Amino acid sequence: MDFVTARPLAGKVALITGSATGIGNIVARTLAAQGCHVALNYVRRQQEAEDGCAYITATHGVQAIALYGDVGNRDDVVALVTQTQEKLGHIDICIHNAGPFLRQRKRFAAYSEEDMHMLVETNLLGVLRLNRLLLPLMRQQRWGRIVHFGFGHSGEAPGWPERAVYAASKVALVSFTKSLAVEEAYAGITVNMVCPGDIKGDYKEATIAQAIGKVDAENPPVRPGTGEDVARVIAFLCHPQSDYVTGNVIDVHGGYDPIRTPLPVPMTIEYMQALHGEI
Repeated sequence: MDFVTARPLAGKVALITGSATGIGNIVARTLAAQGCHVALNYVRRQQEAEDGCAYITATHGVQAIALYGDVGNRDDVVALVTQTQEKLGHIDICIHNAGPFLRQRKRFAAYSEEDMHMLVETNLLGVLRLNRLLLPLMRQQRWGRIVHFGFGHSGEAPGWPERAVYAASKVALVSFTKSLAVEEAYAGITVNMVCPGDIKGDYKEATIAQAIGKVDAENPPVRPGTGEDVARVIAFLCHPQSDYVTGNVIDVHGGYDPIRTPLPVPMTIEYMQALHGEI
């Protein structure tokens, strides 16, 4: 039976962080198509989140709510869980899509204390806090699906020059994913991690059909990646019969390695002096 059209998630409730737009939004639509009620989370894009809820309800006949909340804020995380329960009754699935990084590339020595705090709070501690609140609920139900987000090749614990703090927080989630999967397997809770490639711009909400025949300039052998590529994997992980699939780190990147470009060497006078032991 086709698990997409059979609505296997009928009656389930999913909280998807960072889902007003982008990959989180197409994940919400994909789960809703399978009968899942969804809570869309936003920080700045309230209108987009509300429009997304209206579309989901009209198209798929499920409940959809828009909730404000910064996953890097402890009180907001508590509110997200509380409001989802109040409005949708329970929480069965959590998709940790929210995970900002600094657009500006810079070496670790140039990071401010605020930069480090923001990246660790949102990409790591916020995920831990949210899971800690959800686990008692999922244990009581004897059923749950948790999906973390990484970047391509996260499972290999690579260095990522000029993205050091972001990479460190996501690689920490790799170990956490595997640890939590073992701890919670007895309760019918699966924990997995999905690691998208460099899916850009409008392609984040695009379907696979929209990308066929197009060329990815950074990875010419394959078409551009889309939000649907990621959403299909997440839908599989959330399926009731995917209960034997847990503790996995799954790359969805078309073979592209975002870290393969070598870091340019700063050929300054100070650098050359240090290289030769003069300073």
